Amino acid sequence: MKNQDAVIGVDLGGTHVRAGKVRDEKIESSASRRISAKESEDVVLGEIFETVDAVFDREVSGIGFCVPTVVDVKKGIVYSVENIPSWQEVPLKDALESRYGVPAWINNDANAFAVGELHFGQGRGYRNLVGIVIGTGLGAGIVIEGRLYSGTNCGAGEIGNIAYRGSTIERCCSGEFLRRESGLDGEILYGRACAGDPAALELFGSLGAALGDAMVIALYAFDPEIVVLGGSVSRAFPLFEKQMRRQLAAFAFPHALERLKIVCSEMKDVALLGAAAIYLDAAR
Repeated sequence: MKNQDAVIGVDLGGTHVRAGKVRDEKIESSASRRISAKESEDVVLGEIFETVDAVFDREVSGIGFCVPTVVDVKKGIVYSVENIPSWQEVPLKDALESRYGVPAWINNDANAFAVGELHFGQGRGYRNLVGIVIGTGLGAGIVIEGRLYSGTNCGAGEIGNIAYRGSTIERCCSGEFLRRESGLDGEILYGRACAGDPAALELFGSLGAALGDAMVIALYAFDPEIVVLGGSVSRAFPLFEKQMRRQLAAFAFPHALERLKIVCSEMKDVALLGAAAIYLDAAR
């Protein structure tokens, strides 16, 4: 991509769609709207087009698009978007390319986070990276030798689904875990933990231990240089870092742990930049 070219990044969530025109690591313009999640496939697609139309122009060389579900990355087909029932098998790549006349690449939101950090955030200058998103659930994206690795079925990095403590890692390490165990909104629980409430601190500690175990799995599988944490729960990192590192001590190669960098994302507009990075990665 030439420096003067721009890329559109699109982030589709369960209730809203956002699009941004990205150039030189900056979002030059953006648009967003609420989507009619219960309407037909074509209605939702039309709302996406309306949002992209607001930022698309002749300077745009491609489109990157992130969705909260699995994707056939090669064909650009989106499957089973949980909060949009009509989106069971949507040929989104073909639809975007037909309308805008530029290449489009689709991937899931955790992969977008990882490759976004590689291009625009804490991962710049690294070749091997794991991005872990701790929000309502837990997802991860993998970068190997400077390229996003999605796997055969867009399932690489889905460590949240690994069996753990009679359930899954995600059930023990997510915002949903904190709400389920405390019965409290995450912000309230966070405030209590910051104020020193023992029960709240214990819950964050349990989350940290599960995250440490998840990281050990990722280290054995992918041997990254850096792990970047994102998602709403990651801002509570000081509350669970100690327990996380205690579990990491079980990793068999201490010299690798000494070199491993673990950081929290500092990216603003991570979803739009990550979506744009999907295109930047695929277009190389």
